[in-house]
Amino acid sequence: MVDTSSESSPLSNRTTVRRGAKRAEYGQEKILEILRAGSVAHVGVNTNDGPLVLPMVYGLTDDTMYLHGALANSLLKSGADTDVCVTVTIVDGLVFAKTPFNHSMNYRSVVVRGAARVVEDDDEVMRALRLMTDHIVPTWDVTRDPSPSEIRATRIIALPLDEKSAKVRAGEAINDEVDQDLAVWSGYIPVSSVFGAPISNSDSGAEIPAAVLQAVGRDMHEKRS
Repeated sequence: MVDTSSESSPLSNRTTVRRGAKRAEYGQEKILEILRAGSVAHVGVNTNDGPLVLPMVYGLTDDTMYLHGALANSLLKSGADTDVCVTVTIVDGLVFAKTPFNHSMNYRSVVVRGAARVVEDDDEVMRALRLMTDHIVPTWDVTRDPSPSEIRATRIIALPLDEKSAKVRAGEAINDEVDQDLAVWSGYIPVSSVFGAPISNSDSGAEIPAAVLQAVGRDMHEKRS
């Protein structure tokens, strides 16, 4: 069970934010909020050929992150039962100061470290696959279930959300005092991802599912508001 008693301090020295510490977030709910808003995790592990980082879709419970890939995936093979580092980053804006040295980005980022566990229990495998599918758009219930051979060809690892921290930047540029009166534009450009209208496949066998339409409608509403 994740300890949520300390909302303002890290649970692990390895995930303590040192540079820009004032932007650190250690609260469970804030970190889960960022992870739920993200869609791609960059997973890093040491392999026999050296360090490797790959982007992956993920699924979540309140205390576990699930990752999956092909059985032959070298990162998942190397990361099984060993330490991995996972980062999820959402870019919210490009920040322009009066000198490029102080340019920045607005972002929400989470780092999770820990020992990954290979998921072998059949029920947990199916729960994890559903979580990873529905994390993006909840379409598990309107598609064909994976076949036994497809599941056998998949490796799933589980990472406990015990060692984690977030870092968040928002707002305008921070200009040095010597630059504040310069006749140079300074500000930021908001960045957002927007779902477009769904386009049915040429061999689509049904109408667009309600979950897809709801996801697109919700996204478009959020971007307008």
